[in-house]
Amino acid sequence: MSTTPAPAPLTDQPLRGLVLIIGATLLFAYNDTTNKLLVTEYNVPLVTAIRYITHTLLMLALVAPFQGREMVRTQRTGLVLVRGACLAVASLLMGFALQRMPVAETTAIVYLGPVLVILLSGPLLNEKVGSGAWLAAALGFGGVLLIARPGGGLDPLGVAFTLGNVVVSVAYNMMSRVLARTERTIAMLFYTALIGAIAFGILLPWTFYGIAPTPLQVVLFISLGVSAWLGHYLFTQSYRYAPAAMLAPMNYLHLAWAAFLGWLVFGHAPDAIALGGIALVAAGGVVSATMARRRPAPAREEAAAAPEESV
Repeated sequence: MSTTPAPAPLTDQPLRGLVLIIGATLLFAYNDTTNKLLVTEYNVPLVTAIRYITHTLLMLALVAPFQGREMVRTQRTGLVLVRGACLAVASLLMGFALQRMPVAETTAIVYLGPVLVILLSGPLLNEKVGSGAWLAAALGFGGVLLIARPGGGLDPLGVAFTLGNVVVSVAYNMMSRVLARTERTIAMLFYTALIGAIAFGILLPWTFYGIAPTPLQVVLFISLGVSAWLGHYLFTQSYRYAPAAMLAPMNYLHLAWAAFLGWLVFGHAPDAIALGGIALVAAGGVVSATMARRRPAPAREEAAAAPEESV
């Protein structure tokens, strides 16, 4: 008889899910900004490798002694590994994009992804997509268009890398919700780190070159792994408490954080039109949170207990 504890069930606590996703987006924006700082001096696969290796070592040192076998035990191993591979590819594409474009503009294009998540969460995840989610998505998408408007002089190859990131990030988002029904958060987080560490670690003999890092750069390299670890933990955990269609608009807060950190670190201050776009993104988040609180209890229970679908 197995004594393995079951993964935490999905529960209907939308506000808790929203708080977790807000923290995750802040850490993701920090990660993007630090990534851009480092890829101006070092090659993208090297920076990505150090991020994932640090992430993995942190989990082995700080989490494994308490979680033991639970950190590696999965029920749908194949899908867990595919999810991890999606994030590894997305990270590589994001690094190449950030070499060629500013943080805010790159992030704006990436956040076409949550719109696609809303469109797909109904047919693929059998989740109810209400009018509030559509309104929030429309506001967020409108904000993206203002921030990344035509005529901005963006690098075409950088845009192509970013659009590739959008495709694999949508798959990662959808699988996060699907796997939350059967898998433990800690196991998904570990395999996400391990896949990237192995994939980019294999390439280190060919990518480990460049100038010796300064003490500050060493700290920044380590912080990539720490922020990725904490950010993806909060992100994965948020999907246990709220449906994908509700969380997707809140992902747009990443844009606001990215604009702020881009100004703070690189001196890039958004113009009036871009600030209007950020305001629309924030409005979308408010609509999402408000509609989540107003949904009747039966609808919330139905959304939380929606049957699992395959991706």
